[in-house]
Amino acid sequence: QALRLLVDMASVHVEMDTVIYNSAISACEKAGRWDQALRLLVEMASTRGELNTITYAAAVSACAKGRLWDQALRLLIDMASAHVELNTITYNAAVSA
Repeated sequence: QALRLLVDMASVHVEMDTVIYNSAISACEKAGRWDQALRLLVEMASTRGELNTITYAAAVSACAKGRLWDQALRLLIDMASAHVELNTITYNAAVSA
């Protein structure tokens, strides 16, 4: 439902900001849709470029649910490279992967 809402919002020209993307990535994580969460992360990076700790934490958590430890580690490296603050939630999610 969150992805459908995202598409609907874009179709009526609602500006897709960081909060909207973070909410959609988090919804995908909770639904176990790691593939969609990562797709949204890539889309967000290419259109908005404002990935923050919340963005990465949701994506890393999605990877953890999908048992994608290598992708979770890659996201931690990307966070550090982008100078985005790593927090306990992000580290714990990566360890869970």
